[in-house]
Amino acid sequence: MVDLSLVEGVPFEPISVTVVKKYLAAIRAWHIAQGWSPPLSDEDHDHINWSLRGLENLQGNQKRPLCPPITISMLRTLRLALNLNDPFEACIWAMALCAFWGMMHFGEVSVTSCGAFTTSKHLTHKDAHFGNDLDGKPYARLDLPSSKTAKPGEIQSVFLVPQEGLCPLEALQNLARVVPAGPDDPLFSWHDQHGMIRPMVKAKAIAHINSILSTHSWGTAFGHSF
Repeated sequence: MVDLSLVEGVPFEPISVTVVKKYLAAIRAWHIAQGWSPPLSDEDHDHINWSLRGLENLQGNQKRPLCPPITISMLRTLRLALNLNDPFEACIWAMALCAFWGMMHFGEVSVTSCGAFTTSKHLTHKDAHFGNDLDGKPYARLDLPSSKTAKPGEIQSVFLVPQEGLCPLEALQNLARVVPAGPDDPLFSWHDQHGMIRPMVKAKAIAHINSILSTHSWGTAFGHSF
C-alpha cells in the first residue's frame, strides 16, 4: 500500500494511459543507459498493464483524460490573486464562483467572442434575481435562457446560496458595483479603459485563471472543471 502522507500536497494532474506508458519506458531506458537492471520485473509489468487496461476502459475513446476539477483550495488561491476592484478580475471572480456553486459549465457564464453575445442565449442582468426563501435566508437565481440540459426555448434556473469566504452572492453584488450596466447588458461583463461594456470571453477568462493556478502547479483548468 502507498503511504498517502507521502503524496500530500502533490499537485493533481491527470494523464492519459499513453503518457503513463511513455513515462515508464523513459524510466526503463534511463536505468539501462546507466548500466542498471530494469526497474520493473515481468510480473510488475503484468500488474501495471492490467491496471492500465482498466483505466483505458474508463476513459473510453477520449484522447485526453477527464478535466481536473476546480477545488475549494484553488478558489481560495484565485481570490487572493484577484483584485475585486478591477472590472476584468471582478467579473472572473463572479463567473468562477457562480459556475462552481451552480454546477455550471463555464460556457454558460461566458461567450465564445464579444460578437457572439445575444440575449436569447446568454445571461443578462435582468436574468439575475435576488430574494429570500421561506426561512428568510438570501439566495440568487440565475435564469439561463439557453442550456445544454434544457429543451429548446426552456429557461433553466440555477439557485445560489451564501458561502462563507467564497460567496457567489457577494461576488455578483461586487460585480454590479464595479461594472454598472443595463438590464440587457451581459451579466458577466467588464468595461475597458473607454468605459465600453464587454461580455467576458471564455478563452480569456480561462487563460487568466490558469495563469494563476499554474504558479501553484495545479495543472490546467477547462470549462468542465467547474
